[in-house]
Parts: sequence; structure tokens; C-alpha cells
Amino acid sequence: MPTDYFRRSGETIQRFIRHEAASGIILIAMAVLALILDNSPLAWLYDGLLDTPMEIRIGALEIDKPLLLWINDGLMAAFFLLVGLEIKREVMEGELSSISRAALPAIAAAGGMAIPALVYVAFNFANPAELRGWAIPAATDIAFALGVLSLLGGRVPLALKVFLLAVAIIDDLGAIVIIALFYTDNLSVTSLWLAGTGVVALLILNRIGITRTAPYVLVGIFMWVCVLKSGVHATLAGVALAFAIPLRPRRAPSHSPLRELEHTLHPWIAYGVMPVFAFANAGVALTGLTWETVLAPLPLGIALGLFVGKQIGVMGAVWLAVRLRIASLPTGANWMQIYGVALLTGIGFTMSLFIGTLAFDDPAHAAGVRIGVLGGSLMSAVCGYLVLRLATAERPATAAAEPAGRET
Repeated sequence: MPTDYFRRSGETIQRFIRHEAASGIILIAMAVLALILDNSPLAWLYDGLLDTPMEIRIGALEIDKPLLLWINDGLMAAFFLLVGLEIKREVMEGELSSISRAALPAIAAAGGMAIPALVYVAFNFANPAELRGWAIPAATDIAFALGVLSLLGGRVPLALKVFLLAVAIIDDLGAIVIIALFYTDNLSVTSLWLAGTGVVALLILNRIGITRTAPYVLVGIFMWVCVLKSGVHATLAGVALAFAIPLRPRRAPSHSPLRELEHTLHPWIAYGVMPVFAFANAGVALTGLTWETVLAPLPLGIALGLFVGKQIGVMGAVWLAVRLRIASLPTGANWMQIYGVALLTGIGFTMSLFIGTLAFDDPAHAAGVRIGVLGGSLMSAVCGYLVLRLATAERPATAAAEPAGRET
């Protein structure tokens, strides 16, 4: 009986992990746990854990950071490595591999980044210090958005899933560019030169046809340390490493190091890195929280940027592209479904919280950022799900294949 019970429990857990929405559900659970702990008698333990100092020293080289920054600078570099791998694959042989296929999601992503930023600026224009957070509502959380969409199963056309994935990936690429250009301070030229030698080494490995990922990863770790010390955000080292990993090596075209690494990384990122990041960054003390706090320009600008700006930006850009005959709607999708997807792009969560940590060093802004991101993402998720459920209510359930995106 006990053996039977454990076997059935193990099978249930495996089925849950294989489900598309599993990583999104775990993210929500960890965010809720962080909120509960930070508003309980154990708040001291939660805050103390994140403030725990951790140090690595090799001779004169020293990296000394609290646990929170090891998560945001270290673990998130692995997250960006996975994002970079996905972007490269999609550009080389996926939904972004031709102008005709990339046109609609690219235009949608551009609108979905510009309008939320403008909404945020409109609310915070009078406060120059808070204008630094303009990019926070411009991001989309791929795992959350696809997780919500997957709750509808085969009722949603496969082309719509692929469209959402492509928009979110281009959105991520835009976020990477924004981080590199606007959230970099106090540059160390020496460290940048050393990081540059790492890039050159990666290019050499790629050109001479090295297919084992270990040499790339070792160079990537060296680059991460250099970029961390340079003043450029360390997560960008993950992106540079990803772009160097071969997709189809000339000497062994049947073997794809990029796909292999992507497949290996995905469960660790989806079920490890992202939940840990959510736990570390979603906690906010609600004691003394008032409507005046919630409706302050910073959280309101973020929340409405995600919920209102994203849907206007994506929907408006798609309508304009179709109207001007630059692109056409995804196969089998209608305007109501596109609107539902536009709402889902307002789920910022992981990337929005991450940009928030870069935009504001002052802990006084942390609560406002988290309230805005959580509020805007929650509204976008609920409304997007309801609109898509209504839009697909008449559609017979069919087994849909996985979009070419995050592998499990």
C-alpha cells in the first residue's frame, strides 16, 4: 500500500511538471509564499536570509554580495543564457528566421514596449528620480504568459501560441538591449577589455568548430566575473555566451549543442532559478499599506503600463500592421483572440521585477515596484484568460502540438 501510494504520487508529480502551466503555477506559489513570510512574524527570517553575506575570494579577486544580489546577478545570468539560446534559435530557424514571419510579432512587440513606457512616464514625469523606471512595464514574462494560455488547452489555435511566444522573445531581446544601454553605470575599462577577450575566445571556439559546451561555459564564467566587475550588468554575459553556442556545427550538422544546452537548462531555470528569483523579489511588507500608497505615481504607472499600455500597444500595432497589409493575423486566430494575447503580454513579473532592481537601488522604491508589477501582472493574467476563454468558447477542443519554444 505505501509503495503504491508513493508510485501514484510520483506519477502525479511527473504529470504536473510536464504540464505547460506548471512553471507558472510554481512561480505564483513562490511569490505568494514571499508575500506571506514578509507579512508574518517570520519577516525577520525572510529579510535576514536575503541579506546573508556571501563571499568568494581568489587572491586579490573578491566578490562579496548579499544572497539577494547573488540571485539577481548570478542565477539570473543562467536565465538570460536560456533566453539568449531561445532568441538565437528562433532567429536562425524558427519564427523569427524570415522577415515575413517575424514582421507581425516584431511590430506587436515594439508597440508593446513603447506604449507602456509612455504610460509610466506620463504618471512619473514630475519626479525625475522615478523616471528611471520607465522600462519596468515594457517587459513580458514568457513563462507566466504561456502558462496562462496553456490553461485553455487545445481550444487556442497553435498559431496564436506561436505568435505569443515570438512576441515575448522579441520583447526579451528588447529588454536585453535596454539593460545594456540604460542600466549601466560606473564602467571599468579594464574589466570591459577582459570581458572582450572572453567574447573573442567564444568566437574562436565557434569558428574552429568546438561542439562540446564545457569550454564555452568555462569562458562564460570568466566573462561573467569580468562583466560583474565592469559596471555592465552581469546577466548580459549569459546572452553573449548564448549567441556563441553553435546551433548547427559544420562538422556535425546532425548534432546541435545549442538545442542540447537549451533542453538541459530549461527545467533548472523553470523550476529552480525563476521560482527562487520570485521568492527573493516578490516579498513586500503590506503593513500600513493605504490606497494612497497603491495609487502613488510609481506603482500606478507600472500597473497601468502593464495592464493598459501593453494591450493598447500590442493591439494597436497589430491592427496597424494588418491594416497597412504589412502582415496578416496568425492562421486560425480572430481579433478577440489577439486582444486576449495582448492582455497576456501585460504579465511582466520576472523581467519587470528584474528591471526594477536595476532601476532603483533605494529600498524605498522596492515596495512600489513590487506592488505595481504584481498588480498589473495579476490584472493582465485574469483578464487575458477570461477574454481568451470567451473568444474560444465555441472552438472544439483539439490536441495541439507544442509551439517551437521553451522545451520541457
